[in-house]
Amino acid sequence: MDRGKSPDLLKLPPDLPVPVDDGACDHLPGAQVPSLPLGSTAGRWIDLADIAERPSVWFFYPRTGEPGKPAGPAWDAIPGARGCTPQSCGFRDLFREFGALGVVVYGVSTQETAYQREFVARHHVPFEILSDRDLSLTRGLRLPTFEYPVERGGPTTLIKRMAWYVERGRIERIWYPVFPPDRNAEIVLGWLRERARLLPRARTAVGLA
Repeated sequence: MDRGKSPDLLKLPPDLPVPVDDGACDHLPGAQVPSLPLGSTAGRWIDLADIAERPSVWFFYPRTGEPGKPAGPAWDAIPGARGCTPQSCGFRDLFREFGALGVVVYGVSTQETAYQREFVARHHVPFEILSDRDLSLTRGLRLPTFEYPVERGGPTTLIKRMAWYVERGRIERIWYPVFPPDRNAEIVLGWLRERARLLPRARTAVGLA
């Protein structure tokens, strides 16, 4: 759904290179989310340890583009780089479905909050996007990254695309690598629905119902 915005950023080329699992996230499942403050597009600072207590999905992306400013073939040639807008808009379009399961959605990138706010306004994003501009989370949890020269909006260190399911202060599930990016939200939501379906059965089996 482009809501009248530039179709170029929402349409994925058919020949994008597929990212491979390089093992860079193998240490993350089960890891405790650190107490770190990140700026939010809602105009506040958020302590990650606080929001990690609630069931939530955090999706990470390298860098959203700007209408009329295509990144070009060099960007498209990087496996997993292209597709930040389709990924984010996928979570936007399924936002109510996540909420119906009691799950909060957050986006995360290394872009500055002001740049992220432009994206939120352009695409009517209903959830908060968090800025790791200073790379505190990226370095603290050794997140997978790559370097790319950018004109504005943040550092040249960009987070590789992934998604987390977080609960009780820990990372419970990782999706990495993510491809295609426009199906990330759909796949995560499907896993959450299946988990919700199976959880009552599991609790009954151990006598917790």
